[in-house]
Amino acid sequence: MKCTRMDQLLSLVICTLLLLLKAEGVAVPITYVQSAVAKGAVCLDGSPPAYHFDKGVGAGIDNWIVHFEGGGWCNNVSTCLDRRDTRLGSSKKMDKQLSFSGFFSNGKKFNPDFYDWNRIKVRYCDGASFTGDVEAVDPATNLHFRGARIFVAVIEDLLAKGMKNAKNAILSGCSAGGLTSILQCDRFKTLLPAAAKVKCVSDAGYFINVKAVSGAQHIEQFYSQVVQTHGSAKNLPQSCTSRLSPGLCFFPQNVAAQIKTPIFFVNAAYDSWQIKNILAPGVADPHGTWRNCKLDINNCSPNQLTTMQGFRTQFLQAISGLSNSPSKGLFIDGCYAHCQTGMQETWMRSDSPVLANTTIAKAVGDWYYDRKTFHQIDCPYPCNPTCHNRVFDQNKLPEF
Repeated sequence: MKCTRMDQLLSLVICTLLLLLKAEGVAVPITYVQSAVAKGAVCLDGSPPAYHFDKGVGAGIDNWIVHFEGGGWCNNVSTCLDRRDTRLGSSKKMDKQLSFSGFFSNGKKFNPDFYDWNRIKVRYCDGASFTGDVEAVDPATNLHFRGARIFVAVIEDLLAKGMKNAKNAILSGCSAGGLTSILQCDRFKTLLPAAAKVKCVSDAGYFINVKAVSGAQHIEQFYSQVVQTHGSAKNLPQSCTSRLSPGLCFFPQNVAAQIKTPIFFVNAAYDSWQIKNILAPGVADPHGTWRNCKLDINNCSPNQLTTMQGFRTQFLQAISGLSNSPSKGLFIDGCYAHCQTGMQETWMRSDSPVLANTTIAKAVGDWYYDRKTFHQIDCPYPCNPTCHNRVFDQNKLPEF
């Protein structure tokens, strides 16, 4: 029986749809770490921590990616109460399934170096990048500040599920989770088998200490309050806290150079979250003159773009020196973006952002497997035509 042209077209459409679905990733169910509750390793509301686990296959069975979710921070009882009854403070409110794509895709075509690894996404529910540990719980609020305990409890749970046999392992994270992968990088290595090849990847986690457009040090004050509220000081790198106040040790620029475990930084030089919340937060822009610019970089005035170029200059100063280390990798594109590893379109696709003709996926893979070092910093906006610049819904412009 011969196929008609219509049959062939239909087959082509079906194959294309299947490829697109695979690129978008599979839905992975949630796992609650019930054993963590007895250790006091719980979310803000006292519920157990949780993660999503897509198991490795074949040659990847002993290789692990443990990725920590982002979602900002809470800096006092009031803001933590605002989070407590949401997915960012309670595992009871989390989606029961998450889609895995990009860095977490199980498709060789879309994630050639890591598709067959064990891939875990740890949900974020503590509000301090998994650094807090306060024993006391106020019965009036029932707030638990236990992020550091969650970090250890989750790793211990995964070790019991096979990670104790890991040959390769990556600690990664996006945004506030990207900060986790920086602050906890060396600790992660100590928890893994001594023979394992362990590295870290921070995606959009390099938050810098700069003044807002008003001239105020909003982010420095905010981070100091986060660390104080959550009792984070004892869980921050001692290489920093021995020199600086704990609040300053929440900034990667003060800890990154001392990290001993190899680490790769993926970041936009015009990080959209930092532009919105550090450079031009609502409190520093009472008349809303930055609002349209923050929604879409194409809306920015010449003066605003000049200010943003100044932010880039400060960002590059904050990462200066890291490119001198062969164990550290840099992919700093000139895009208006935030979190680029977990989406197929920015991780690896025909139109993905590239530096030196290299996608993020290839840069990270080459670096992890020691095929090639990668220290690339993009030219200033708007020079890179491969950027996927973020455009935000005017009704959804979250600020901390």
